Amino acid sequence: MPGNRAGFELNARLQADSEHVMWLGLCELRLMNDSRWLWLMLIPRRPDIEEVHELTPLDQAMLTFETNLVAQELKAFTRCTKINIGALGNIVRQLHVHVIARNEGDAAWPGPVWGHGQRTPYQGGERDRLVASIRSLF
Repeated sequence: MPGNRAGFELNARLQADSEHVMWLGLCELRLMNDSRWLWLMLIPRRPDIEEVHELTPLDQAMLTFETNLVAQELKAFTRCTKINIGALGNIVRQLHVHVIARNEGDAAWPGPVWGHGQRTPYQGGERDRLVASIRSLF
């Protein structure tokens, strides 16, 4: 499996809440299963990492590069008003970076998406079509 790095295991909650999109150089790119926002996550494939500063300097640079790449492509793809990027890790400690397309007037605007309302999972083949579209950007 391309994403299997020695000792790395994806957190069970991240796996349950999202869908694999693709492998990047350092990170696995995943789509959150909440259709209210186009919400992607980058998870560095390194074991036992909770904070950005725990990554090697090279991995920190790669994470920054991949985050910026995903943010740029997501903004162009969605034509959103704003890109939100965050790495909170208060509930799921495994390092993961959220990249979320936001628009003025969306369900949580101008507040954060975390904890806002109930998740709206993708229906039918919508998620699979979206995953294919996102893959085509890279």
